[in-house]
Amino acid sequence: MISRILASVGVAAVVAAAAVLPVAGQGASAPPPLVITAYNGGPPIAYTVPRTPWGDPDLQGVWSSDDTEGIPRERPANLGTRLYQSDQEFGARQKQITTNVVNREQNATSTFRNDFARRAFRQTSIVVDPPDGRMPVVTPAAEKRRAPRDRGTFGNGPFDTVEDFTLYDRCITRGVVGSVLRVIYGNGNRIVQAPGMVAISYEMIHDTRVLYTDGRPHIGQAIRQYLGDSRARWDGDELIVETTNLTDKTSIGGNGNGLRHSDQMKIVERFKRVADDIIQYQFTIDDPITYVQPFTMSFPLTPLDGGVLLPYECHEGNQAVRNSLSAERAEDRALAEDLARGIIRTRRPVQEGGRGGAAGPRRGADAPARGGGAGRDADPEDAN
Repeated sequence: MISRILASVGVAAVVAAAAVLPVAGQGASAPPPLVITAYNGGPPIAYTVPRTPWGDPDLQGVWSSDDTEGIPRERPANLGTRLYQSDQEFGARQKQITTNVVNREQNATSTFRNDFARRAFRQTSIVVDPPDGRMPVVTPAAEKRRAPRDRGTFGNGPFDTVEDFTLYDRCITRGVVGSVLRVIYGNGNRIVQAPGMVAISYEMIHDTRVLYTDGRPHIGQAIRQYLGDSRARWDGDELIVETTNLTDKTSIGGNGNGLRHSDQMKIVERFKRVADDIIQYQFTIDDPITYVQPFTMSFPLTPLDGGVLLPYECHEGNQAVRNSLSAERAEDRALAEDLARGIIRTRRPVQEGGRGGAAGPRRGADAPARGGGAGRDADPEDAN
């Protein structure tokens, strides 16, 4: 795995403040306004957004969600509706990030090094609405369609066909949300603009979305696309993007893993440059077939170390899926051979790594997800 090429980093100090009114519950109403968490709960900072030669707000650059490391996706229950850390809590987070930078820069012993934060933000959760910072429960219908394939190779199968793998496993896509939420590496987001459009390229799985701002309508509802159909508009300095026409093949979890959303989901995204080195990014998920109410996540995007999206050499023709399927068939044969010798044992799970069989958990939806391995992000929140 290629390690991140780093440039000398002189990232500006964290923006000290921002006024954010309490976020109202959204219910069935319009998505909430942009919550500028980059201001850390203080008053707004005066900032003049740069313009493109044709007059649009300039969002261009190579951005990253790396600086959200340490911010949980969902807020710990004991923090209630508190969106920002206390001074003591924030001081501990700043100290942890500073220590991590030193350790990862100076004490790395492997050719692979996970990407990491260089600045701290006070957010207590990525979810900003509902006010408790928790994702809403899923509907009974969604629970019925929950399946091991939602976890792909983060779980323990069964792996009988390619449909038992996620689109991330298959190097096809991580979906809109899974492409921008922070994972352990590959969090670059390159934004380029032209008159009437904005394009966003994601580092991992190398997807590119084109967001048209010229007023054209959405495509017909019969057409479904992994990244949906996006239409954008400018509202002052803010870019608002509505995405429809999605499939039901990805999730809103990290890397597109977790319980899959429905093909009726709508995403409303908001982008606003609030400093030379910060874009506030926010999205609202509205999928009444899957979740009992809409919910919103918001977090800052900051400059990517090195400023370059690295090649992500992953495509569906790689050997991972073939090897996983062949290993499962080998276990089928081994089970049959053991049974013929009078040995009855549990199935060896795919995450066991060949360390023995009888003590391992059963394969299936109730088997625990694996721990993180090199190059993978085993985020327990992705089971949602």
